[in-house]
Amino acid sequence: MKTVVNLTQQSVVGEIESVLDTYPSHPYQQAFAIPDLRQELIAFVLNRIPSFYSVMSNGQIPLAEAEQGSLAFYKLPRKPFEQQLHLQNLIHQGICLIIQEKSDWISNHLCETVEPACEPSHWFG
Repeated sequence: MKTVVNLTQQSVVGEIESVLDTYPSHPYQQAFAIPDLRQELIAFVLNRIPSFYSVMSNGQIPLAEAEQGSLAFYKLPRKPFEQQLHLQNLIHQGICLIIQEKSDWISNHLCETVEPACEPSHWFG
């Protein structure tokens, strides 16, 4: 039996991880740690680039690994520098667009940590 594997999705997810690592933790990395926002970013990028698929037999890669997305050794063919920059640019655009569109929703779901010494005292009533 053969399995069709979307190599583009695996590559995009890896590139999103790399790009998000360059952003501050709050609010960007925390926001895109939310599964719904992460999926929205992945969909944003995938809808704007061509997809590449590969057919693999069960002897090549276990189906369970394919479903878990652990295809680190199955990468897209080496891309020219311009294509890599285009992909990174799309990821940056997606991050900015989603943060702008969902800013209220994100602020409601992310809790800012407050240092106890900086919080006003309620002791005096």
